Amino acid sequence: MSAPPAALVRRVIGALIGAVAIALVTVIPASAETPKPAVADAALDRALDRLVAQADSPPGVAVVVQRDADPVLHSAGTSMVGSGTPIELNDHLRLASVAKAFSGAVATSVVSSGELTLEDTIGEKLPTLPQAWADVTLGQLLHHTSGIPDFSQSKTFAEALTASLLVPPPHAELLSYVEGDPLLFEPGSKYHYSNSDNIAVALMVEAATGHTYEEELATRVFTPLGLADTSLPNDAVISTPFVHGYVISPPAPAEDVTSIFAAGWTWSSGGVVSTPADANRFVRGYVPGKTTNPATHDAQFTFVKGSSEPPGPGTNSAGLAVFRYQTRCGTVFGHTGNTAGFTQFIAASKDGSRSVSVSVNAQITPKSNAKRFRDLRAIFGLAVCAAMA
Repeated sequence: MSAPPAALVRRVIGALIGAVAIALVTVIPASAETPKPAVADAALDRALDRLVAQADSPPGVAVVVQRDADPVLHSAGTSMVGSGTPIELNDHLRLASVAKAFSGAVATSVVSSGELTLEDTIGEKLPTLPQAWADVTLGQLLHHTSGIPDFSQSKTFAEALTASLLVPPPHAELLSYVEGDPLLFEPGSKYHYSNSDNIAVALMVEAATGHTYEEELATRVFTPLGLADTSLPNDAVISTPFVHGYVISPPAPAEDVTSIFAAGWTWSSGGVVSTPADANRFVRGYVPGKTTNPATHDAQFTFVKGSSEPPGPGTNSAGLAVFRYQTRCGTVFGHTGNTAGFTQFIAASKDGSRSVSVSVNAQITPKSNAKRFRDLRAIFGLAVCAAMA
């Protein structure tokens, strides 16, 4: 692979470290509407077509809606610029920060088996990390109330990533980019979305189990939920068939950034590769607690004011590695994610019987393109309405 142009690298790095921009959270009336399935599906399809018709929009979008026995794919546009092939159910793509829900599934599974508790601290399990972080608990990490600064926002991280796009450091070193920085606030006192939290979660899982995070992810999540097309690579390779991810910046042509940096640079906070079908399958198992026990699952569903990044539909609230989205068509639970080339949204009803997965092959956020993100966020809402119809 030849070196990408410097200007493209700067845009990608800016997109990556800018992925936690201030959220725009719109309050939606709590009363639920229940549209008829055909009406909801048609509204969703029209919105998808409108989205990809815009010059500054992602080339393709795929929405998996499941309200019955089988998932149904709604799609528009293309999985690769220059082709007429839409994004398919089993095409691989980057889930970005939806990976944080996977780390939540692993951690709460380890808690349910007794090897960790939500009250265990960094100081107890990871004594080599900064002393200032010692009292931060696993629960606070999962709730984004730790106060640990976001490593992906640091200047030293950006410099290291730019210098070695395809060769990431050892996972434990990701937190070294902020180890000298003070806590943002007293742990547990505020909500602040931070990629550092889920790195620390994965390291605590490794310390508690004696196995790699990847091994625990496969044993506790991939296998029991039947996720045959999901992985956590360390390199930049994506299994075939895959969706190409793009930087969209008209009037310049779309630039392919699918494999511009290794997944190990975001690891447990953003490195998971999956498919629309598997992402939907995951959220249907994760939300109702199929990977943990009832007590831990109940603890997960303790919500504070906070938004996923980018914001999901409706009114957002933050639980432990899960977000609540209160929309005009009902309440669902899940996660969003964005990284260079991709934006994602997954959600399910509390019992997992209604679910949705939205995948687009460009990074669309309030910061990068506020108008187009409003369109995409409306699609998140329409997808929920279709799932709940």
